[in-house]
Amino acid sequence: MGRGAESKGAQPPPPGTPQPDRPRSAEEYVAALRALRIWSGLSYRQLEGKAAARGDTLASSTMATALGRATLPREPFVAAFTRACGLSEAEVQRWLDARRRLAMAQQPPGPRTGLGPPGADERAAPDTAADREPRSTRRDRLMRLVAAAAIGAAAALGVQTLLSALSPAHPTSPGPHPVQGLAILAVGSWAQIHPARTPRLCVTEGRDRTHRYATAVAAQYPCAQAVPPRTYIEPVGENLVQIQWHHPKYGIGCLTLLRDGPGRDLIEPRDDCAEDDPAQQFRIEPIGPPASAHFRLRPAATGQCLSVRDQDTVEGAEIVQGRCSGARDQEFLITLTTPA
Repeated sequence: MGRGAESKGAQPPPPGTPQPDRPRSAEEYVAALRALRIWSGLSYRQLEGKAAARGDTLASSTMATALGRATLPREPFVAAFTRACGLSEAEVQRWLDARRRLAMAQQPPGPRTGLGPPGADERAAPDTAADREPRSTRRDRLMRLVAAAAIGAAAALGVQTLLSALSPAHPTSPGPHPVQGLAILAVGSWAQIHPARTPRLCVTEGRDRTHRYATAVAAQYPCAQAVPPRTYIEPVGENLVQIQWHHPKYGIGCLTLLRDGPGRDLIEPRDDCAEDDPAQQFRIEPIGPPASAHFRLRPAATGQCLSVRDQDTVEGAEIVQGRCSGARDQEFLITLTTPA
């Protein structure tokens, strides 16, 4: 069992638990939540299951999106997420209090009584207490604000250093850009994968054209037809990723190499995702100039290369594994997309 086992009572959290009272901005708060997920030792799928067991709703795609942004997530998400990570109700409340504090700090100063745009009330009432305040007092207040901002900036640097120290140094905790040549986030990123010879096509859900294997497999189709499912790439080690398909009807499926049976060498989405399953791990290797965004995809289970079956360029051609030959049909483009 991971360190995310559910806590009980109001006991203090175990040593090394990321703390919510140190972040000074929304971006640092989200970074602390990411550190909490790493500390828990749980995958998105495991967190989703723990939340469901408690009666909370916490979809894996929602976690991936919320933890990939630099804005404060909603309170219900924070509550469900921190509980799923194994924190006690007292610790969950601390995270909620910290979120409210940051949210209030983001509010524009001064009450707004009118219905106009921000600043309309001030323009409509020029003779306010602030206007009557001596300039020297306002100058002193400004200097105090500047000093406070400087202290906050120094604290922010300390938070970043602390969060880096909290992340355990093992392969499942990659750095800011864990895939060479691809600016993917440590928590994962949404993406599209294109065969390099036919960049108008995307790797998406298709069927085995030989009809020997009946369920969905990875194939190439026009990108306009490739959503759903949406592709999410989650790092699980250095240059090693899990490729997930998020489907509104079928949920999350992790691309899995089929090593035997009628679907041998095909790639199938399976809902039994496991970050430590070599059949669901793919090594991403850059090819050519850094700016080209060309990559070779190699299943960790075999070390071979993914390619388009029979070097086909037609719609519906399946993605298969085979001997690495350096041929163009074994090159892929990966473009990062915005969160849903």
